Amino acid sequence: MAATLLPTLSPPVSRAAAAFLLLRRAPPKPFRSHPLRRLLASSSSSPPTPPLRLLSTMPSSSAAAPARRDLLMLGIETSCDDTAAAVVRGDGEILSQVVSSQEDLLARYGGVAPKMAEEAHTLVIDQVVQKALEDANLSGSDLSAVSVTIGPGLSLCLRVGVHKARQIAKAFGLPIVGVHHMEAHALVSRLVNKDLDFPFLALLISGGHNLLVLAQSLGQYVQLGTTIDDAIGEAYDKSARWLGLDMRKGGGPALEELALEGDPNAIKFRVPMRQHKDCNFSYAGLKTQVRLAIESRNLCTDDIPISSASEEDRQSRANIAASFQRVAVLHLEERCQRAVEWALKMEPSIKHFVVSGGVASNQYVRTRLNHIAENNGLQLVSPPPSLCTDNGVMIAWTGIEHFVAGRFDDPPAADEPDDVQYDLRPRWPLGEEHSEGRSVARSLKTARVHPSLTSMIQGSLQKYSL
Repeated sequence: MAATLLPTLSPPVSRAAAAFLLLRRAPPKPFRSHPLRRLLASSSSSPPTPPLRLLSTMPSSSAAAPARRDLLMLGIETSCDDTAAAVVRGDGEILSQVVSSQEDLLARYGGVAPKMAEEAHTLVIDQVVQKALEDANLSGSDLSAVSVTIGPGLSLCLRVGVHKARQIAKAFGLPIVGVHHMEAHALVSRLVNKDLDFPFLALLISGGHNLLVLAQSLGQYVQLGTTIDDAIGEAYDKSARWLGLDMRKGGGPALEELALEGDPNAIKFRVPMRQHKDCNFSYAGLKTQVRLAIESRNLCTDDIPISSASEEDRQSRANIAASFQRVAVLHLEERCQRAVEWALKMEPSIKHFVVSGGVASNQYVRTRLNHIAENNGLQLVSPPPSLCTDNGVMIAWTGIEHFVAGRFDDPPAADEPDDVQYDLRPRWPLGEEHSEGRSVARSLKTARVHPSLTSMIQGSLQKYSL
């Protein structure tokens, strides 16, 4: 295994970073919502770190100002169950990409176990980051900055990545960019499609999130819809597990593969939330329908994996998988169609519909949503599957976008203690909620339902609000 990085107290600074440090003319205006502020566990005080020099404050005629291509960003991602790192140039060239999957743990525990995931991240983070640097033929002293996911995600897992990022930043005097995980899923499409300009509509779909956002500019987003209970990725994973599928490569891919063998109209599952004229999502009810369908057919999926099922049994499972997928994606289509209509009213210049996140690697999902885009005169933009699932490239690229805009934090102080407490964002709003979406939450206040149910639904809305 590759050697791990060892921090030093008086490290060299990269040429690109040095140019930022030397050419400062005036202090930058503070950016109101970009954190990686930290709370020190130790009460000892250290001298303030000099502010970093922003690209936007450099004289345009200066020969020493680095070109964007010269920027080298390390991205680190540990928000959930994959340990990932990558190095990306300022112009979008991917120099390295390394991912360590926890698929064995997922299969063993039937999903993500936070404490086990944290331990797995801790075991491999040094090797993953070192390999990303070696594959890029770089050392820490060559970097311009480090970017790292600080939320949303599992706090235990986020802490591993942030600790490593600060270790590297302290060792080499590098600025740090704290990255919003879901914003990174949206912005990585700008790396693969250079024609993708703001504003654009984005659907972000993963195991933990369903989000429809209008991206107006960097850092400016309007939430059009979110999930009020379970996300589509969660529904795929649970359904795959209940059907006895092999979870080592993820429930979504396993279910999509089995669905190819089934009849999508064999079971008449109900499409969720058709009576609600908004852009929000709900998959808890559909999950229940799948569970009942399995039980009503007396399928022994807990004892008999799909690999050992009879031909008749396998066909029944395939029909359930195909019928689930048809309705799950139909729910996406209906919400996205309404979101397109809302977005075009707000920003008539929209030309692109971005679909990203782990579930966006599903080919059936892409095909169906491409129809929505084409029917509304939009171009569907979706990253390749390797950039849809959690990865370091999307973190590095989002870091570059914010770094160039002058949104980053100072290098850690040389005497920063190892037990520093980080400002993590397990639940981190990405933008304002659209007024029509807010009406759903307001209606709960006057709805004649049990107070505990109202509280539960409002909590779900807050949990996933952008």
